[in-house]
Amino acid sequence: QVQLVESGGGLVQFGGSLRLSCAASGIFISIYSMGWYRQAPGKQRELVATITSDGRPNYAEAMKGRFTISRDNDKNMAYLHANSLNPEDTAVYYCNAQKPESAWSSASDYWGQGTSVTVSS
Repeated sequence: QVQLVESGGGLVQFGGSLRLSCAASGIFISIYSMGWYRQAPGKQRELVATITSDGRPNYAEAMKGRFTISRDNDKNMAYLHANSLNPEDTAVYYCNAQKPESAWSSASDYWGQGTSVTVSS
């Protein structure tokens, strides 16, 4: 059974910081691209950041400078550090593990259940 379990969300004041964690089981994330996405009330899910299996991060343009994605393959975890939070960052944040089809395996796409972040105004 593959599971991605997010944690670290909660209520944070305007300008505050959080570290979100994603614990994976059932897979070794070393062969996966990891990502964080978020979905605000009434809006579609949007990309926050991804990080390749060898540690190269990519960010949505609007997220650059305030969000940092990282991973620890030995711990089978991914992280999202969020700084200078504002109410527009209020959303459910989801962890994603993804790999494309290759000569050795089929494509995979896994999602966690999300962790809620609320930023007070």
